[in-house]
Amino acid sequence: MKAVDLHTHSNKSDGSFSPAELVDYAIARGLSAIALTDHDTVDGLAEAIGHAGALSAAGRPSIEVVPGIEFSTKYDRQDVHIVGLYISYDSPFFTKRLQEFVDSRTGRNIKMCRNLQAAGIDITYEKLQAVCPGAVITRAHYASYLFENGYVKSRQEAFAQYLGDHTKYFVPREKVTPAQAVALILQAGGIPVLAHPPLYHMGRNRLDGLVSSLKNAGLMGIEVLYSTYSRQDERDMLQLASRYDLLPSGGSDFHGTNKPNLELGTGYGRLFVPEEFLDRIKDCKSLRN
Repeated sequence: MKAVDLHTHSNKSDGSFSPAELVDYAIARGLSAIALTDHDTVDGLAEAIGHAGALSAAGRPSIEVVPGIEFSTKYDRQDVHIVGLYISYDSPFFTKRLQEFVDSRTGRNIKMCRNLQAAGIDITYEKLQAVCPGAVITRAHYASYLFENGYVKSRQEAFAQYLGDHTKYFVPREKVTPAQAVALILQAGGIPVLAHPPLYHMGRNRLDGLVSSLKNAGLMGIEVLYSTYSRQDERDMLQLASRYDLLPSGGSDFHGTNKPNLELGTGYGRLFVPEEFLDRIKDCKSLRN
């Protein structure tokens, strides 16, 4: 059985590969499918899906590209990510709502640039856009800019000194709740999946409460396999999936060179997401249609 990877990023958000390059790399890695789940944007999906289709039409090795997205949401003052799989990404309703996300993020980025200018850094939102054309600007782009222009010695230092939540330069962005993201994905015909729950460090009872509330809101899946999970994390996530009748999902969270040593499909070496996971998600999707 081949592997799939249902959580990846391109340079349309904070990855380093173009959508087409990501498809080519997934084929070279021997995967049977990937989900492109860029942060709060679907701008890379047409390119990725179109490239895979062109390869197939030419009789060359190809791959399934699952149209997806990863929403950044806020739950009780904590970041929680919701992945949407098989979304109708070009529907007018969905594109309108996404534009609202873009507008909110743009306002936040302009404010952050002003804060960094006050610290003596030569940065503007326009300069960030120029070096990251077509991308949704995230803090990873700021970190690269600060590092490449000599303001910090590493991207980690950029977060510690300028970009972290508790620095005086950080500007929080208004975010939807996880339940609102689940509802939006459902309205777009997709399968909402709770991304990498162990990364939230909530504790067993609080995480159980989150999953319970999201299940009531329509959550359909949970990432039971992920690059940084321990064996115990995997067992815990499988138990949660079973308890709440959620589809198992998983992925590497591949970002190319922006996450060094984290490999597409295999994460840090032992990740393997079976095709069976995607088959079950497809079956669920077909029942909804």
